[in-house]
Amino acid sequence: MAGLGRVGRRRKGAVGEENGSTGATSGRSRRLGGSRRLPLRTVLIIVVFVPSVTFAPLLASGMYQLSSQWRAEEAQLDLATTTVGGPAANLFFSLDRERRLTAEVQATPHSTTRDKLAKQRAETDQAVNAFRPLAALKPAYAQEGLTDAIARTERGLGLLDQQRQAVDAGWSSEQKAFDYYSGVLESDLSVLSALSQTDHAEVTSKAQTLVDLFWVVDMIGRQDAVLARGWEKGHLTREEYGLVADAIGTRKHLLRSRVIPSLTGNETKYATLTTSKAWEAMTALEGRLVTSGTGVEGEQVALRDVGPAWRTSVDTVTKQLVELLSLRLENVARVGYTHAYQIFVIFISITSIGLLALGLVIFTSWRLTSILRRRILHLRQNAHELQERLPDVVSRLERGEDVDVDAEVRVIEPTPDELGELGQALNLASRSAVLTAVRQAEQHRGFQRMLQRIARRTQILIGLQLKKLDELERRHEDPEVLEGLFDLDHLTARLRRYEENLVILGGGQPQRRWRKPVRLLDVLRAAQGEVQDYRRIAIEVEGEPWVAERAVGPLVHVLAELMENATAFSKPLTPVEVRGPHRSAGASPWRSRTAAWAWSPSSTPPPTP
Repeated sequence: MAGLGRVGRRRKGAVGEENGSTGATSGRSRRLGGSRRLPLRTVLIIVVFVPSVTFAPLLASGMYQLSSQWRAEEAQLDLATTTVGGPAANLFFSLDRERRLTAEVQATPHSTTRDKLAKQRAETDQAVNAFRPLAALKPAYAQEGLTDAIARTERGLGLLDQQRQAVDAGWSSEQKAFDYYSGVLESDLSVLSALSQTDHAEVTSKAQTLVDLFWVVDMIGRQDAVLARGWEKGHLTREEYGLVADAIGTRKHLLRSRVIPSLTGNETKYATLTTSKAWEAMTALEGRLVTSGTGVEGEQVALRDVGPAWRTSVDTVTKQLVELLSLRLENVARVGYTHAYQIFVIFISITSIGLLALGLVIFTSWRLTSILRRRILHLRQNAHELQERLPDVVSRLERGEDVDVDAEVRVIEPTPDELGELGQALNLASRSAVLTAVRQAEQHRGFQRMLQRIARRTQILIGLQLKKLDELERRHEDPEVLEGLFDLDHLTARLRRYEENLVILGGGQPQRRWRKPVRLLDVLRAAQGEVQDYRRIAIEVEGEPWVAERAVGPLVHVLAELMENATAFSKPLTPVEVRGPHRSAGASPWRSRTAAWAWSPSSTPPPTP
């Protein structure tokens, strides 16, 4: 149900745009003087196109963006190729070899293997010492996430000595050592991955292949480290077998779907990498390993004595991958630095041309502005006059007065040039604005008249229906029939109130009239009868105050709307109390109270929907 009804008129109108006109007498006295007067078309072309091409803020913004892009790309390339990329790559290969040798020492603690591990640890220490200063590096144009990745790697390297001591003392298990080295290598790979994200899309795309190649090397290193545990024992545990199988699958996916398809130029010779003898030997040994572990129950997977053959093939394949890595790095650096140099050349060219153009626009603008300013100010004055006159026209239309469009529009006398065309456009705009306002006012009045006619006709029918219902109520005595008639009478009374809303919206007044004063109690009951949940409303009036006959109809309508609002915006089944205390001064303020809110003439109005 609708809440508190708010009635009023909707105003419609059209407000004209800023246009204006006075006559051409004063305009003729402001003609341009001087022998150097340029044609208006030439002046407009210079004023419009020269500033648009050489506008100073745009030039400065372009120069700043180009300069920033050039510095950012060069800084990111330096980080990726030398400052961070070099130490990160050396650390990666050193840790990868130390991971394998650590696994071999834990599986077969021979003196020769320990000597190799000690030598490799020394190389790894050099790589770590070269990497650690990067933690304090804070470059201005660093790739996103690079600082965090370096910090994670540094934290992992902080446990390197502790891990080595645990391996030497036999406290660390093979799996724990493997997990430690693999975790540090993953952190280092996150550094390389962050370095690949540059501001140049082509460099980023090509650098991603570099990261994928590092992951391929890491997958082979994982296989190598896990298999190093089993060569001497002749078997792998089921968990170790799963690690090897996962590394094989990941490596094959990276190579087939990401690395090989992205090779271009001089890198295509490595497209046949997977068909080389060393690669085929390695994959054949992997195939035997995977086959031996498939369909076999138990916690162990047997390994054949092919350790030397595996070592030879893996070393050869790793060497080929490192060569491909180096070649791809050179190509990425060449593309990146070439693009950065092109941006620098463009920056210098645009800066030089822009500064010359800026000087030109400052000179021409200073000379031409004074020429155009006089004529433009005259048109602006006319537009301001129109701006002040149009609201008055609209106000008169709203009051119902007739307006003559031709009399209200003051025509600006055009001149035979582009500014004259602008004056003619102002004439058309002002006439269109006034004409639109007049038409909309006429349409609004017609709509009001039509709405009133429809509502009046409906009110007549509703009155006839109420009269007929009264006859039927007096004629029938059956309680069920009377209850239905009362409900129908109640619905019709509500419909009458809604039709009165339409009459008010159409600018009219309700037709219900009373010839004599009516008691306030009867007024409240009449309003109660027009509310849907009238049974929830309890009325209490002190004394017998009366309402003047001319105020009965509006008061019934307003009270019905307020009661409807009270029932609609209170909890279901909550009683609504309407009280009308008697005042000695003759006024009879009323009070409506529910469990949700109370309102009286001295308080804030109740909430409305």
